[in-house]
Amino acid sequence: MDAAEFRKRGKEMVDYVADYLEKIDKRQVFPDVEPGYLRPLIGDCAPQDPESFEDVFKDIEKIIMPGVTHWHSPYFFAYFPAASSFPALLADMLCGGIGCVGFSWAASPACTELETVMLDWLGKMINLPQEFLAGKDGQGGGVIQGSASEATLISLLAARTKTIRWVQSEKPELTEAEIMGRLVAYASDQAHSSVERAALIGAVKIKNIPSDDTFSVCGSALKKVLDEDKAAGLIPFFFCATLGTTPCCSFDKLLELGPICNKENIWMHIDAAYAGSAFICPEFRHLLNGVEFADSFNFNPHKWLLVNFDCSAMWVKKRSDLIGAFKLEPLYLQHHHQESGLVTDYRHWQIPLGRRFRSLKLWFVLRLYGVRGLQEHIRKHVRLSHQFEHLVLQDERFEICAEVVLGLVCFRLKGSNELNEALLKSINEAKKIHLVPCHLREKFVLRFAICSRTVEATHIKFAWQHISQLATDLLKTWEQTHHQQ
Repeated sequence: MDAAEFRKRGKEMVDYVADYLEKIDKRQVFPDVEPGYLRPLIGDCAPQDPESFEDVFKDIEKIIMPGVTHWHSPYFFAYFPAASSFPALLADMLCGGIGCVGFSWAASPACTELETVMLDWLGKMINLPQEFLAGKDGQGGGVIQGSASEATLISLLAARTKTIRWVQSEKPELTEAEIMGRLVAYASDQAHSSVERAALIGAVKIKNIPSDDTFSVCGSALKKVLDEDKAAGLIPFFFCATLGTTPCCSFDKLLELGPICNKENIWMHIDAAYAGSAFICPEFRHLLNGVEFADSFNFNPHKWLLVNFDCSAMWVKKRSDLIGAFKLEPLYLQHHHQESGLVTDYRHWQIPLGRRFRSLKLWFVLRLYGVRGLQEHIRKHVRLSHQFEHLVLQDERFEICAEVVLGLVCFRLKGSNELNEALLKSINEAKKIHLVPCHLREKFVLRFAICSRTVEATHIKFAWQHISQLATDLLKTWEQTHHQQ
């Protein structure tokens, strides 16, 4: 394919993507395929000779689309949103076109410098304390990671290195292996599974702190476990606080937890993967109060800020803590500006060496929407979630299971877990909308997340009428079968 054909085919592809997104509501939100559907549809091995673009293009609808779950459909209410917007897609094209691998400043100065400035922009939008910003001569700064899971792992590994060095300076008789065996990390029993996975990869113990009746961790619960562990000779070193938990969007009590972590010399990382985007709205910023006690903080613009995957924003108060844990300098990666103190080499801030020019997406989206446009997007989603909550509350067969703060509603039929499992099964088998469940304590709960950029009140109303009708049908058959038993 030469440049002339690329121009032609590129325009066709842009039209195809625009049509796909414009008419996505006409597609069934969840596919009909069975596992293994794709292999028989394509050859056993790659073609020896080139095929035509027309043939490849035809196969998108024939082979790929039948197996796609349409995350950007206004009938998709599962997981959390996956952000997408036309400015972000255009920036991603440019990123692919430039095709640099921005592991160091010298590898592509614009790639590094735009990222540093964009993370400062974003930090100011959510009113992050000054220490987290790079500025001209700050000690902190931001970096784009691939996901919140990576940000949690990076902060845990940095905390581990920092703690081992500190303990060795206090007790030189202890070996690194002895210290490692005594380290403990902590997170809420509502925290995302990626926190436990970070501890697994980091080869340290992790303990769940029990959450309260609002599914939040408070200071006294953390303190109790810390006191027990210190008495047993363990070394607490890391706590991951969650703002906007995955099951029900609850918020750990930072103002109680932060001072405890600071006093006990425990690294506090804040995972606000979903909820963090909402902090650009002044009315939700109080949910971030207490961030001043944290060592690192992360949220995903690729969830709720119209920047498509992957773009996970992470800030640290002291970038030397990260760099100190991951810095290796082989000759082939060195460059003559690196000791100037003016440059950032992001390879020291992350797990992979290579990185894409992801800050272009942020730059395009922040400029083409403006802060006000992004705030309106968040507020619309929150309004729609309260609309759905209101519909649920009007039907006495249902209950709301957790406070609705942002764009997630947790609800269920009053009754057994089996009944709610049957309801979810009938919803997802009908394939008109798509939902996923969670467990809140012993209850099987349905999650209704406002996801699509194009979702409107009409889609919410349709979803509720559909759920309500399926519940009516289910309860009839349920009563008959259970009555006979």
